[in-house]
Amino acid sequence: MQSVIRTQDSGIYEGDAFDLASRLEPGSVDLMITSPPYWGHRTYDMDHNDSVLTAWKAQGGDLSSAPGYEWYRSAGGALGMEPTPDWFVSHLADIFDRLRPALKPGGSLWVNLGDTYFARWSSIRQGGRQGLGDHPRGRRRTPMGGYRQEKQLLLVPARFAIAMQERRWILRNDVIWDKPNVPPRPERDRLRLAHEHFFHFVLRPKEGRAKYYYDVAETELGSRDVVRVNVKAGAGGHSATFPEALIRPRIQSSCPPGGVVLDPFAGTGTAVAVAAKTGRRGVGFELNPEYAQIARRAVDQATGAQEGHGGSEKQ
Repeated sequence: MQSVIRTQDSGIYEGDAFDLASRLEPGSVDLMITSPPYWGHRTYDMDHNDSVLTAWKAQGGDLSSAPGYEWYRSAGGALGMEPTPDWFVSHLADIFDRLRPALKPGGSLWVNLGDTYFARWSSIRQGGRQGLGDHPRGRRRTPMGGYRQEKQLLLVPARFAIAMQERRWILRNDVIWDKPNVPPRPERDRLRLAHEHFFHFVLRPKEGRAKYYYDVAETELGSRDVVRVNVKAGAGGHSATFPEALIRPRIQSSCPPGGVVLDPFAGTGTAVAVAAKTGRRGVGFELNPEYAQIARRAVDQATGAQEGHGGSEKQ
């Protein structure tokens, strides 16, 4: 039997959030803040079975009914590489359902997601920004049908938010992250996609209205739901790193000093490091071993700890 994760210590745990969630003590986390893989963008150097839909159909399933995340993963699937956005939304919500018991009754969940356009033959990269630069890329055929049509903006963040509402989460804010320094794009028939969504969820109580910790004085000047923050290059080739200026107000407003912050898709550890810098305890889960090691160094630097402390654990 694996040990309980010590949320009183800041650290990075290597493994899948779906599995590590069961090792968290119930009601031990004040804030979950994360940016999971987006649908159809990158592999993050993880293996993926492009024939997972064929395997699902062989078991009697079909495209319109998503398998559970546990089956999908066992068949070689990777989060963000699902055949359709609907599968992705279902799997992401599955993972947050697993994490939900660890959140305190007055806790918050912040999830950052970006959107994408549909293409029958989509461009998939291991790293780098989608469709830009000279990073190696592959092509995969994605099934058309329904709203999945060429050049269609898929509204993946909105579909995710609605799915979470249906699973009894309360959506408090849809913060728009305005990215003023997005690079130019080759398209000439639409505007550049220059924003992402940052959803604030809280737990739905059994009765009455939701109550949760929130200090609006710690948010940006004006406390508006549109924030302008430049995109910054990530560490170790990770191109989807949280800018500190974006997440610091979320952490300071939604987690009390001394509280526990969890990033279940920690990447290179920015959220966990910022939690430590602001007097909180940060815990991160990361599946990619290379990113997990980078994240450990970031957390060690933020906490002043020596490399190899108790949080440097593999699943």
